[in-house]
Amino acid sequence: MHRQSVTRLARQCGNPLVELPPPYLAPSLHFSLIRSPIQSSNFSSTAVAAGHGRDLSKSRGVSAIHRTGPKFKLGASKYPLPKPVSPDALEKRQPNPDHGLWGFFPKDRQALSTPEYDHAHGRSWSIQELREKSWEDLHALWWVCVKERNRIATSNLERQRMKAGYGEWESTERERAVRVTQKSIKHVLRERWYAWEDAQKLYNNGYRPQEDAEEASSTA
Repeated sequence: MHRQSVTRLARQCGNPLVELPPPYLAPSLHFSLIRSPIQSSNFSSTAVAAGHGRDLSKSRGVSAIHRTGPKFKLGASKYPLPKPVSPDALEKRQPNPDHGLWGFFPKDRQALSTPEYDHAHGRSWSIQELREKSWEDLHALWWVCVKERNRIATSNLERQRMKAGYGEWESTERERAVRVTQKSIKHVLRERWYAWEDAQKLYNNGYRPQEDAEEASSTA
């Protein structure tokens, strides 16, 4: 609330603090009633030296918004500032032919894959085949599928940028096969999780498979 409006409201009311607006709406009104009404400026200033015209405030002219510095030198001014190294002076690095980022591109290392390359793929893995795989094999196959989908997404982005107009059907079919494989991996892992839960419940209920094996051998 404006200072003049607050002062006018205080003069009209002339009532205690109970009838005034909340402090967060008019804090200056509460302070003016609690303390003596002393006129003060918005910003503190230092008096100018008489007859000299000098400003005694050392912080005059310092702006945090426009980043303008003070009128006097600081203690760090005598130290030279570091200069950035020129790109020509930097040592050139040799590209790594086996860098991991090449996995986002086809074998010819082109940003846009050809329709022949995307069409040359096999079928997706079936659930029966994945049930025979170990946890390490499923984990490795999952990340191979993730890398392949990233490679397809890179080609699709480059195809949209170039407005090539071809290869969308082949890349979509290849990605569909990869997604089916990932869905089958999740299905197999879900089956193993349920089997582990059932085995844990049987064990907690007192079931021991070695006891059944011993009984079968004794009866035989």
